Amino acid sequence: MLEVYERLGDHCHDPVFAELVLNHEQRDKGRLRTLTADGQEVRIFLERGRPLQVGEFLRTHCGKTLQVCGAMEPVVTARCDDWLTFAKACYHLGNRHVKLQVGELWLRITPDHVLEEMMQLLGLTTVQEEAVFVPENGAYGGHGHHHH
Repeated sequence: MLEVYERLGDHCHDPVFAELVLNHEQRDKGRLRTLTADGQEVRIFLERGRPLQVGEFLRTHCGKTLQVCGAMEPVVTARCDDWLTFAKACYHLGNRHVKLQVGELWLRITPDHVLEEMMQLLGLTTVQEEAVFVPENGAYGGHGHHHH
């Protein structure tokens, strides 16, 4: 079993021993028991309150390097073609403390038919799909990384 206690950041020149494919909820946990992409058991023991980032490197207790990858998961992606509509949607979702991934005139949330209908009423087009979900950390959640 591999045990992880150390974060290496998003730049590492060591060879990657294995990948950890994690959904957004798994990346939020400081303590996690999971498997590498090739089926090896991993236990992660990191500080709480600082989500793992897609692309981040971790070092195991025995010195191996693992890389965090985002898992495909169900999401709702909403798009529009004007900034005012987009800003209103972000405002209303923010008021509901929804985890939100923000792109250029698009946003992404976990599936919720009430919020999907609200975005449609605001003038956005929505589509349910599978994608890597990388929500914003929040204003007080430390530095954010943007992955498209």
